Amino acid sequence: MTARMGQARKRSDPRTLRRGLFCTLAAVGMWTVGIAGMAPAAVAADVQSKQWYLKAMGAEDIWKSATGQGIKVAVIDSGVNPSTPSLKGQVLKGLDASESKGEATDDYSGHGTTMAELIAGTGKGGGLQGLAPGAKIIPMRISDTGRQNEQSVNAHDSEDAIRAAADSEAQIISMSFGSDYLDPQEIEAVKYAESKGKLFFAGVGNGAKKGNKPQYPASYPEVVGVAAIDSDGRVADYSQHGDFVDIAAPGNDIPYWCDENFKSYCDGDGGTSAATAITSASAALIWSAHPEWTANQVLRVMFESAVAPEGSKKGTLSNYLGHGVVRPGAHINRGLGKPGDPNLSPLTNKKTSGSTASPTPSAPASSQAAQDKSGDDAVVAGSSKSTDDGGQLGLIIGIGAAVVVAVGAFAVIRKRRST
Repeated sequence: MTARMGQARKRSDPRTLRRGLFCTLAAVGMWTVGIAGMAPAAVAADVQSKQWYLKAMGAEDIWKSATGQGIKVAVIDSGVNPSTPSLKGQVLKGLDASESKGEATDDYSGHGTTMAELIAGTGKGGGLQGLAPGAKIIPMRISDTGRQNEQSVNAHDSEDAIRAAADSEAQIISMSFGSDYLDPQEIEAVKYAESKGKLFFAGVGNGAKKGNKPQYPASYPEVVGVAAIDSDGRVADYSQHGDFVDIAAPGNDIPYWCDENFKSYCDGDGGTSAATAITSASAALIWSAHPEWTANQVLRVMFESAVAPEGSKKGTLSNYLGHGVVRPGAHINRGLGKPGDPNLSPLTNKKTSGSTASPTPSAPASSQAAQDKSGDDAVVAGSSKSTDDGGQLGLIIGIGAAVVVAVGAFAVIRKRRST
């Protein structure tokens, strides 16, 4: 964003006070994830076999009870291609907020389509298998810096996309783009989305080693900031940290579409982008199991069922993991987490006016024709132990990471980039 947006400020007190009590993470039992990045292109012979986190999360067991059916997710990104085998029938009408060449369904980089597949892909044709294959995607296209340099674009596309998502039938907003600068108009758009009862997730950014500047919209109080963990079970070393982190999810070693030609997937690292998509899908699973809940209740259960760092005191948060690593199966299969007050935000502890519920209860996966499917002192535990969620409890989460840094490859308008 331009200088007119002003200098980034610390987030409001309600969220700032939650942090700092447990900044140095102890180990935590769980699994992890990733995407994007600048690794050499490699056609994935079997991309689903590389989605290691699905087994770790016990996705097959979760899908017996909830698949995300009845839930719509607005994906604010580079566009979403509805013609990939995994997304056929999964993408609804959206909006091209960028006002550049093409439509919301014209993905100019492949990034947005990857995010959509990670959320709601059916896995057909050997494509990426979404964690919530019963959900639907509403694409909201915005521009990045490169596109801005190539053609005329809407300078306020981010705000317009957020408002459009707020006015849409989407219950969840997933945004894997960010900027170093806050924007007063974007702030108002985010507050508007909250007032409409939306659950808003955004990546905290991949620049931990490049200044670790707070990213927006992830750092706004009303937005759930998502951090990434790697495939070794450590907080990814590129994943930004601070009081803006609310939750974490897998973010490494996940295939992604190489470019806008959609001819092959690539292998790569880096990804609060992917972590955001997987967290959004986790919310869709929980919400589809409880269509009568509000966004506040879904998020509260996500926080309470997340895997927290070992040794952390109840009620304290980590600057690296927030409440911990997202774990939808812990609630769906075991009932962990209580919904609480439908109108009290677990982010700000303030009352909210919005309320959005899914009109259609989730159906068991069997009724839908199940789809195909550095850190300091961080260690790895035995990988043979099974969790109650049906996944493998073999990885330990620590501070930092031991992975190759993979900064988002898509810079964005006003220095906006994919997270």
